[in-house]
Amino acid sequence: MITVYGMKNCTTVRKATKWLDDHNIDYNSHDYKKSGVDIPFLKKAMDDHGWDVIINKNSTTWRTLPDHEKDEMTREQAELLADAKPSVIKRPIIDTDKSIIVGFNEDVYKDTLL
Repeated sequence: MITVYGMKNCTTVRKATKWLDDHNIDYNSHDYKKSGVDIPFLKKAMDDHGWDVIINKNSTTWRTLPDHEKDEMTREQAELLADAKPSVIKRPIIDTDKSIIVGFNEDVYKDTLL
């Protein structure tokens, strides 16, 4: 079963779940605000894509960090940051059981999920 990780009110998560609904693809939702961050999954996503892809550097949360923290960020610090402030995680992240998709891209969804 596919799991969509993100936040229910995020517009990109809503686009992704609408696309899944429109294509009759069943999925579970994991809302960081309600359920917290799934740390083992976050680590796997970072293993597959790198912490700098999983952390949304365009987010308000990232931009408000002091420059020295951003400049010296390590994977371990990124994990702690994501756990403490889930809004810094790029959304959605989709676990297909075979691969992990980061963000919303219709072409990637078509190639991977259909």
